[in-house]
Amino acid sequence: IGVRFSHLEDSQTLSWINVPFLKDLSRIWIAESSLLPRGAPNHLLTMGNCVVNHWFSVLFLAVWLGLNVFLFVDAFLKYEKADRYYYTRKILGSTLACARASALCLNFNSMLILLPVCRSLLSFLRGTCSFCSRTLRKQLDHNLTFHKLVAYMICLHTAIHIIAHLFNFDRYSRSRQATDGSLASILSSLSHDEKKGGSWLNPIQFRNTTVEYVTFTSIAGLTGVIMTIALILMVTSATEFIRRSYFEVFWYTHHLFIFYILGLGIHGIGGIVRGQTEESINEGHPHKCAESFEIWYDHDSHCRRPEFEGQPPESWKWILAPVILYICERILRFYRSQQKVVITKVVMHPSKVLELQMNKRGFSMEVGQYIFVNCPSISLLEWHPFTLTSAPEEDFFSIHIRAAGDWTENLIRAFEQQYSPIPRIEVDGPFGTASEDVFQYEVAVLVGAGIGVTPFASILKSIWYKFQCANHNLKTKKIYFYWICRETGAFSWFNDLLTSLEQEMEKLGKVGFLNYRLFLTGWDSNIVGHAALNFDKATDILTGLKQKTSFGRPMWDNEFSTIATSHPKSVVGVFLCGPRTLAKSLRKCCHRYSSLDPRKVQFYFNKENF
Repeated sequence: IGVRFSHLEDSQTLSWINVPFLKDLSRIWIAESSLLPRGAPNHLLTMGNCVVNHWFSVLFLAVWLGLNVFLFVDAFLKYEKADRYYYTRKILGSTLACARASALCLNFNSMLILLPVCRSLLSFLRGTCSFCSRTLRKQLDHNLTFHKLVAYMICLHTAIHIIAHLFNFDRYSRSRQATDGSLASILSSLSHDEKKGGSWLNPIQFRNTTVEYVTFTSIAGLTGVIMTIALILMVTSATEFIRRSYFEVFWYTHHLFIFYILGLGIHGIGGIVRGQTEESINEGHPHKCAESFEIWYDHDSHCRRPEFEGQPPESWKWILAPVILYICERILRFYRSQQKVVITKVVMHPSKVLELQMNKRGFSMEVGQYIFVNCPSISLLEWHPFTLTSAPEEDFFSIHIRAAGDWTENLIRAFEQQYSPIPRIEVDGPFGTASEDVFQYEVAVLVGAGIGVTPFASILKSIWYKFQCANHNLKTKKIYFYWICRETGAFSWFNDLLTSLEQEMEKLGKVGFLNYRLFLTGWDSNIVGHAALNFDKATDILTGLKQKTSFGRPMWDNEFSTIATSHPKSVVGVFLCGPRTLAKSLRKCCHRYSSLDPRKVQFYFNKENF
């Protein structure tokens, strides 16, 4: 059969009514939704649901932003009003306060930046602490989002800090070269020679000294340049495109944070920003003696020449505890990664997907968790995250690896070589994810896109074992599973699992427990025609399953509307492992179809983040 569907948009699902020829045949199973979604609640209700579902996240971000504003304003007023910095302001003006206020916010956010990536700590909080309610666990799922927000805040205050100091050094230079006898020029000419009793204020010692020379010869200037370069490289290499296409670039450049942290710790040692000493203020208050700078050196004058001192470094106090915590985290992860891993089975699946089944002493996992994998023969330093596809009830743990870059392609190639020894694998983890909470919901909606099905394979396997053991403590009463793939070969990755689940549910009389749908997006007229000719068969011609494959993408408004109608008083957990565009659509549907009445249906969106 030759059928062309040029009128069908990529984001739509094929319907019988759009193809009269197929409608007459009535022999092909296409997605049952119409092209127009059912009426959805208004935007005001959607906004209300968003606030109800994310009030804790909003509160947390408001507190964090509030602390940034408070620290900035408090430090700005301190340096703008304090008598200690009166003479410093005579040279620099308000840019002194801008530089110091942004520096304090940099210290605060640098203290926070490492905490969201302490994965062992987050896994402990998620799985061990009894006070971790569902609301708090959902915040732990946003650890990388918060990490990015803190990084953006660091970039913002870095820009403010750099711009303010560019003005500061320009004013330092101009006041040092001035010969007009002004207060700023007198302050800038104070001696740098401590042996002669000098107490300098301007870091530029000589008139012919350039700003560039001071920048690259002072501790503050040199560490500032190093930290700025490291920060630029880390932020630019962490963009979505580079992280997806050139993960190795992202991995290596992100470890420049070591130079950033070390530079921050010693940045203030030089004490370039100086203020008047307490003894000097007591001898001659700046408000009284600033205009009498001509008589500072007179023996009988009540106004003595002011004495200045540098501010002791403070950044290390902010980052010390998080750095110690992170070092402990890395030591623990290094110890776990050095434990021997035994590869028990290697399977090559279609579409260049490698399955590894492994054993490791003391390894314990939960559904939906992930591990970091390293192959020393490919790279000693690169660790890549992979979701576990095995169930906790199995005596091994497994991962599925799709070729998606140099590292994964080299790994698959190494395992494909028949007469070579099996490469050594190191494993770090497991670590918790949002999918761990799937059995905490009465109704669960699982959405996997391509290889994003891996966390749900673990969940479905665990369900199969729970059915085998007649586990009556299972809180979940219904699971909706959507698997969206671009090519037909991908469905074979977990074909046997879905077949076993179909048989087991029929045997136990729980056919309605799992409602799964397979969607093929990379179809053509040949595939559709082949499916049409074999539609009368008991099993799907593409997958061999009883559930027929749908062509196109799900109409999420219709799917959510149906689920909300079928479970009007249930708490529904929506779990996704897939692209950002799909996450955006599902998140909107969760807000749109959740009721403001807490006694009625509530949708909670959860997304895998590594």
